Amino acid sequence: MNQNATYFLKFDTGASTHVGKVRQANEDSFVVVPEVGLWAVADGVGGHEAGQMASQTVASALATVGPAVSAEDQMARFQERLLRANDRIREYADERGGGLVGTTVAAILVYDWQFRVAWAGDSRVYLIRNGSITQISRDHSEVQELVDQGFIKPEEAKSWPRRNVITRAIGIFDDLYIDVREGRIEPGDIFLLCSDGLTGHVTDGEIRDMVGDKRSQDVCDSLINLTLDRGATDNVSIVVVRCHRAERTNFIPGNSSGEAQASS
Repeated sequence: MNQNATYFLKFDTGASTHVGKVRQANEDSFVVVPEVGLWAVADGVGGHEAGQMASQTVASALATVGPAVSAEDQMARFQERLLRANDRIREYADERGGGLVGTTVAAILVYDWQFRVAWAGDSRVYLIRNGSITQISRDHSEVQELVDQGFIKPEEAKSWPRRNVITRAIGIFDDLYIDVREGRIEPGDIFLLCSDGLTGHVTDGEIRDMVGDKRSQDVCDSLINLTLDRGATDNVSIVVVRCHRAERTNFIPGNSSGEAQASS
């Protein structure tokens, strides 16, 4: 082993979005900026034009986070961009004469070997580690609250009439309300971010089995196709991030490749 080597995280990222088979417009957006350690999915609410505007506003804002000097700095930049997007969405709603305009967001931020997951709404972040899948986020939804309070069983939630009603979103309130969880990355970890257009048709176990050792883009495309095969009643967006440990000598900070993308 080279004692002068620098070990760092290398990411294999994939991302796909589809309007589905029922909706007329795609109100989902995603962000992929591996060079600054940021990936996100947003699912707009409020109707075609309003939902697109909301999710694209969040995606565009997050794509400007830029390189951070610490995990705390990275989170501060992330929150500041979300606050900016929150204000713009609320201004847009006022310009329209009121009404519901907002978007979910589910994001993962990576700095060094530390990750933070941040979310509002029912878009999700999963971690697949050593063949097991864990939902890191927890839905901000009416049906999840009913499950948590013991009024309905988890299996009943899948067919609950108001299962798509969310209780938190960007652009709905003056203040920003997001949940954050953090942890350490292990080599081989795979993160999957998605809008509820995926989880409405595909189980957690099927997601785990689909990931396997495929390229991240192949996983996204396969899951989109599976959702379409099952009717795709909503827009669906998926981002997959596979984490590898890599060795690099003559390490130059910031000398990494990646892409930023907001898709609708």
